[in-house]
Amino acid sequence: MDNSQDPKWYFKTWSLVVSFLCIGPFMLPLVWVNPRFGKKTKILITAVVLLGTLVLTELLVKSLKNIIDYYQLAF
Repeated sequence: MDNSQDPKWYFKTWSLVVSFLCIGPFMLPLVWVNPRFGKKTKILITAVVLLGTLVLTELLVKSLKNIIDYYQLAF
């Protein structure tokens, strides 16, 4: 069995999904060096990841403000 055609484990889709869930936008270099993706796909994945990161960051900031306000009222 010839394994020269199999992509490395870090280029497989499952690996990219797991790395996104664990480290977020820090997985983008793996997308850009992945030989299986074309330039349009890389740009699309980058845009989706950055948009998701922006939305989640905004939600985190709002949540932290609510927690701070709650504890200021409590004390």
